[in-house]
Parts: sequence; C-alpha cells; structure tokens
Amino acid sequence: MSAERAWRKSSYSNGGTAQSCVEVSLAQDALVRDTKNASGDVLAFSTPAWRALLKSL
Repeated sequence: MSAERAWRKSSYSNGGTAQSCVEVSLAQDALVRDTKNASGDVLAFSTPAWRALLKSL
C-alpha cells in the first residue's frame, strides 16, 4: 500500500538529519512513517483527522 506513494520528510521534523524524523505521504489520506524504518508500520489518517491534528499543533 505505502510503497507506491511519494513520501517527504515532515516539516515538523525540522527537515534535517535529526534522529526523530517522520515522513508523510499525502494522497486521498495521510500516511506517516518513521524515516529510519521505511518498511515498518505506518499510521493512517483520514483527511479530516489529519487536518484536525495539524490544526491542534
């Protein structure tokens, strides 16, 4: 599911080489994964849930 998607480092990860980075893939939904474990589990958010999360930060 997540292999075909385009991923980018989250701006909340400071965009650098920090140890605690996450990547996001935004399509019909939002997927979040650990940069260091790209083949690991992902968190999936619906679009409304993703927007609510970002709004709360």
